[in-house]
Amino acid sequence: MLTISLASAVPIHDQLVAGLRGLIAAGKLAKDDELPPVRQLAADLGINLNTVARAYRELTDAGLLASVRGRGTVVIATVERPSGPKADERKRIEAGLAAAFNDAKIAGLPREVVEAIVNRQIARLWGEA
Repeated sequence: MLTISLASAVPIHDQLVAGLRGLIAAGKLAKDDELPPVRQLAADLGINLNTVARAYRELTDAGLLASVRGRGTVVIATVERPSGPKADERKRIEAGLAAAFNDAKIAGLPREVVEAIVNRQIARLWGEA
C-alpha cells in the first residue's frame, strides 16, 4: 500500500501525505474505504504514530478523510475541497511541477523522457495520453 523511505531527504510526514493522496488520486483508495488505524499504520511503516495522526488530520482538513464512529478513518471524497482561492491552488501545483521539471533537467533527462513520464502519469490518473 504505502512505502516510506527513512533515508529520503523528504520528511516522513510529507511522504505519507503524498502517498495517501497518490492512492486516492489513482483510485486505489476509493470513497468509503477504511484506512488502517493510526497505531497500526505507524507500526507497519516503522514510524511515529503522531506522524500518521498529523497526516490523517491534514487530509481530513483537505476534505478527503473523516473519522467515522465505529469505522475509524474513512475516505469521504476523491476530490479535495478548495481551502482557498483556485488561483493559489494552481500556483502551488505549478510550483511543484516546475520543481520536478527543474530536477529532471538537472539530472540530465532528455525532454522526450520527461514527456514520456508526464504522459504516463496523465494516463495513470485520467486514463488518457
